Amino acid sequence: MRIILLGAPGSGKGTQARRLVEKYKVPQVSTGDILRAEIEAGSDVGKEVEKIIKRGGLVPDNLVIEMVTSRLQKPDTRRGFILDGFPRTIPQAQELDTRLGWVSRPIQMVVNFDIAEAKLIKRVTARLTCGDCGEIFNLRTRKPKLTDTCDACGGKLKQRPDDAEDSVRTRLETYHNETERLTQYYRAQHKLRTLEASGSADDIFSRLTAMVDTEVRPLENKVVSVHAEGEVTSMQTTIVGGKIVREMSTVEPRATRVE
Repeated sequence: MRIILLGAPGSGKGTQARRLVEKYKVPQVSTGDILRAEIEAGSDVGKEVEKIIKRGGLVPDNLVIEMVTSRLQKPDTRRGFILDGFPRTIPQAQELDTRLGWVSRPIQMVVNFDIAEAKLIKRVTARLTCGDCGEIFNLRTRKPKLTDTCDACGGKLKQRPDDAEDSVRTRLETYHNETERLTQYYRAQHKLRTLEASGSADDIFSRLTAMVDTEVRPLENKVVSVHAEGEVTSMQTTIVGGKIVREMSTVEPRATRVE
């Protein structure tokens, strides 16, 4: 499972990515998390990144690509990954395709989170993030029990600098000028799918997992096993009228293969 989540800041990619991680047991690779870790560490890279983020700009391609490539080489990505916040530009996408092509692990699907800009601004400017565990709350849709305290770990909640309204508007302008072009890039590869990203988190997740289950982890799969007597039994699972139907069939013995 190798997918990319696209969408403007505040479209819900991060929230849904975390839910996908829990359901499918593959890691979320977020450039935002990688960059914030550098900022918190106070590294030279982190200091430079912090200045760029506060201005609402994009971090240079070469820096982001190297960090993401390094992350995708970790053992936990062998079963797949969910890219959130990367790529953001066509050069990044092209370089990502090249590097994944070297190891025969191409992107399988790109999901574009579609939501009206006015809703985005209201959603993002109401966000509060825990400085300790990274949990995200929202004063409009997911209020914490105490305004400045994380329900999960008791850490202090605060608004990230890039969630202030001026920064959000700058980030949206940057997104429309640069990142939005990626939809054309991936549409040309026949990998782009559009997800309606308004509504409850549960509704959005239901629509998203339907896409994943039918296109990335198709229900029409075959599990082939060889019986002791040499017969090969194939099980095919399909969806008929909204119900899951499983059919067994026996075919001539041949080399065992799992698809």
